[in-house]
Amino acid sequence: MLLALMDMGAPPPLWLLAPFALLILGIAMGPLLAARIWHRYYPLISLTLALVVVTYYLLIIQNRPPLLASLEEYISFLSLIGSLFVVSGGIRIGVAGEATPFRNVIFLMIGGILANILGTTGAAMLLIRPWIRMNRYRITGYHIVFFIFVVANVGGCLTPIGDPPLFLGYLRGVPFFWTLQHLWLEWLFVVSLILAVFYFFDRRNFARASTKIQEKEAGRESFQIEGWKNGLFLGIILFAVLVRGWGTPWFLSDAIMVISALVSYRLTSPSIRQKNGFSFEPLQEVAWLFFGIFATLIPVIHLLTASAHDLGHPSNLQYYWMTGSLSAFLDNAPTYLTFLTLALNLHEPVLHLFDQPEVARFALQDPATLAAISLGAVFFGAATYIGNGPNLLVKSIADSSKIHMPSFFGYIVRFALPILLPILALNGWIFLRG
Repeated sequence: MLLALMDMGAPPPLWLLAPFALLILGIAMGPLLAARIWHRYYPLISLTLALVVVTYYLLIIQNRPPLLASLEEYISFLSLIGSLFVVSGGIRIGVAGEATPFRNVIFLMIGGILANILGTTGAAMLLIRPWIRMNRYRITGYHIVFFIFVVANVGGCLTPIGDPPLFLGYLRGVPFFWTLQHLWLEWLFVVSLILAVFYFFDRRNFARASTKIQEKEAGRESFQIEGWKNGLFLGIILFAVLVRGWGTPWFLSDAIMVISALVSYRLTSPSIRQKNGFSFEPLQEVAWLFFGIFATLIPVIHLLTASAHDLGHPSNLQYYWMTGSLSAFLDNAPTYLTFLTLALNLHEPVLHLFDQPEVARFALQDPATLAAISLGAVFFGAATYIGNGPNLLVKSIADSSKIHMPSFFGYIVRFALPILLPILALNGWIFLRG
């Protein structure tokens, strides 16, 4: 996030983009071509590619600020992801009744709404396990994919708490309720279309499932919440996120999150985590892979920031597609800040990202442009497993539950391109082409 805000000097050589490309290629192809080797050595691969970038910035050009900024971002990212993962793992939500297609749609809709209160990461970590259990007798990869679409991404665009890019906009001066006021119609449109497609898929799946199995499974759970006291720790973590906007040092809020997770883990009955099938393996995978992503992303953001002004004067639809296409593969927070900075610099008179009243004035004077950047950053995060932090964590939890998940490219080819992309394209054409 900080990388897009600092002067990092001359653009990096193009060859320095190779570590990021190789890491993404490894995440995409490793589990397909050499699953055993990849699962054994992915921490070493991620670390090695990260060291290539670290060596260049630290020893060759001796430019340390980008490394320190990226390390700060990674620590904050892992503190939030990890603390929510641990705390939510101590809450077991029992869902009563049969997982009919209609009930599944209602569940996802509630998850999309909850994403604006707990953030996409908090909502995803809280609901993914009950989502898997309630559909256990007919669970398939598409159940997890649509969960990622709605709960882990698209749902969180109505408040600054919902997704990191919007929170950064809030810190820079965008009014807190601006997103709810200006993005609710696009949110409702996209969520409704995604849920309509899901309902079509789920009806077919439900019809193929054995009636006897449905009847047997329907009565196995009643509605209950075990470990509900961990809701207090979820509240503390959200409070720690909010205090970042009050000028609190980043390490203090991260420390609050980590301490909350440790206390929660110590106080929660092991039986609850055992019922949830809780293990640290999914978090370990995300921690190693995103360490490499955050490090190798430095030259990519560096080059993107240096080249932003060569884009001329984009239309709102172009802002939407540029922010979205990059947010699908890069960290959507610096991508959001990069194009917000470009839009502010092209404004007449020129406005400045570090001046909160000027950013607030931009939000009121040019809401369509800010909406295009915001929607692109949030919605397109669902296009790949690495588009948003909780995506890969949700996939890892599904993998640990023995659910057959689509590969990296399978996710894109089978779901993102034929389902998500047309919906997002229609959204842009209806709401942003003017």
